[in-house]
Amino acid sequence: MSPTAPPSGRHLLDGTAWVFLAGLLLPLTGIITAAFLTRRLGTDGYGLLVLSSTLFMWVELTINAFFSRATIRFVGAAEDWYPVGATVIRLHALVGVGGGLLLGLLAFPLAWLFHEPSMAPYLALYALHVPISSLSQGHQNILIGRGRFRQKAMSNAGRWTARLCLILFLVEMGLSVPGAILGSLGAAAVELAITRRYVKLPLFGYIAVPTRPFFDLGIVLGFSALLLQIFSSLGVVMLKVLGGTIEEVGIYGAAQNLSILPSLFGLALSPLLLSTVSRLLSDGKIAHAKDMGRGAMRMVWGLLPFGALVAGASREIVTWVFGSSFESAAPLLAVLIFGAIAFVMVSVAGVVATASGAPRFALYLSVFSVLFGAIANYALVPSFGAFGAAMATVLCQAIGAVAAIGVIYRLWSIFPPAGTLWRSVVISGLAYTLAVVWPASGLLLLVKLACIGVVILLSYLVLREFSAEEIAQARSFLPGSPVLPLQEQKR
Repeated sequence: MSPTAPPSGRHLLDGTAWVFLAGLLLPLTGIITAAFLTRRLGTDGYGLLVLSSTLFMWVELTINAFFSRATIRFVGAAEDWYPVGATVIRLHALVGVGGGLLLGLLAFPLAWLFHEPSMAPYLALYALHVPISSLSQGHQNILIGRGRFRQKAMSNAGRWTARLCLILFLVEMGLSVPGAILGSLGAAAVELAITRRYVKLPLFGYIAVPTRPFFDLGIVLGFSALLLQIFSSLGVVMLKVLGGTIEEVGIYGAAQNLSILPSLFGLALSPLLLSTVSRLLSDGKIAHAKDMGRGAMRMVWGLLPFGALVAGASREIVTWVFGSSFESAAPLLAVLIFGAIAFVMVSVAGVVATASGAPRFALYLSVFSVLFGAIANYALVPSFGAFGAAMATVLCQAIGAVAAIGVIYRLWSIFPPAGTLWRSVVISGLAYTLAVVWPASGLLLLVKLACIGVVILLSYLVLREFSAEEIAQARSFLPGSPVLPLQEQKR
């Protein structure tokens, strides 16, 4: 995407940057939180927390998935967003309460199913979390639909900062796993309070607009997102179901937590890309929408060297964050990081399918991911344990990425740039080699990761991945830089 793209393109870049930077607080605070919790709770306690939080997230993210893309699309297209937004908030409140009740009722049966009776009260606490998270997500989706990306970023930043402080305080006070859950609940309440400052809609009242469009689109997209969320947690669940110990679940969960960064990028990009592309298509600017889709796929290729960096330094990263008792999570992280990058391509395909009015393609991808993932886990976990679960996950994500490229080509007749792919492969080899041959620990590890990250960017520059216009675009975001004139021009 060039700097001479229309204002919507610059707004998307700016919004994605802000949301992603705010999202970086999740791995940053998450790593600190995970390092603290693994030492305080041990492998058993941390494994129970990972398993119970996974089940909670299925409920939480399913509710958000049901409404999120439909909300973004309808709020963005509405001449008067207020009644649409009010309807969204009230639907989130109703469904959030229902989801919380469902999780509370299933707390003991789920604990019995996983042979972990002590997990039941943890799930009951998470049931209180569901309505608050649902309302908060509803407000954030409205902000995205209205193009207020920076306000969404601020609410995310508030949540992750509050989560870190509350969890550390409550667990240190002796509340153990319940303290971690209550800290997460309190952080969601903080996020809701922040979003209420920007979206001042009444929580109670009549449903002001027809809800049929939400349900028509939401059922397909919600079911698709539910399946994708099930897939992302399939390794943890099937590892336990197929005979893995709670210690193995904790090890796998630790590696999965460290591989979250590419997923955060996808979460930052996808809703903003959907909002912007939907507006462009409604205005008849199909060529600009396709340019954005191609640019999004190009960014996925660009993440590969950073995945190689993490893979090469995986042992140092794991032992520094979690301690030597979690060292066996290193090979899992080295594999899972590439799967997480591949899965960003699936998110881009979902955006393209939704914006094009063909959400069934996103549903097909999610159904395939879950079915093939279950088969792969069933085949690999009994023989290879946690590493088998990681391999099954990455195999499915890689195949899903290839299928996603096919879906995007079917709908828009575009491919990701081949030049970016070969440059990324070459630079990935360089980044992995540097990460392996340069030993570092403690704070020096951060210096090492930062230095190799700079080498990656400079390598792209030397190999002429970035055009002169793109370099000027990047400079225009620096403080004090003049804003470039906006003209319509295709790359």
